[in-house]
Amino acid sequence: MIIAALLFSRKTGIGFLSLAELVVPVAPLGLFLGRLGNFINGELWGRPSNVAWAMIFPRAPLVHGMMVPRHPSQLYEAALEGLVLFAVLWIMAQRQCPQAVLLGTFLTLYGLSRCFIELFREPDPQLGLIGGIISMGQILSIPMIFVGIGVIVWALRRPPT
Repeated sequence: MIIAALLFSRKTGIGFLSLAELVVPVAPLGLFLGRLGNFINGELWGRPSNVAWAMIFPRAPLVHGMMVPRHPSQLYEAALEGLVLFAVLWIMAQRQCPQAVLLGTFLTLYGLSRCFIELFREPDPQLGLIGGIISMGQILSIPMIFVGIGVIVWALRRPPT
């Protein structure tokens, strides 16, 4: 997405940060629809659970030879990374924020959301939990959080444009 935005920015002469500020508030809607697609396809299921809303995913691995209820982590992601993040960014976009604050907020909150949801999602079978405590999704989200915080700090320190 970033590469496409950079290429589009260069081709049209629109500054990358201006383009990001336009696109970022609605990006969570795409994440929302993607996670609903994951749910409909029965993929990226959650860890086994006994919560009242746990579901059987027929393609999920068996536990002790049985299908077990699992967290519908795709719906958690759709809600948090999609709807909640969209609402936060949409409200922020209505206010006068320094340029790039929306981009930094998106990166930070998306990374935090992913780290949290990974607690409910079944780790990739070929990797499991790395060191027995952290998933690959969390490892890949941590740099996004730090980059997002860095972008926010940079945006708040630079002179207004």
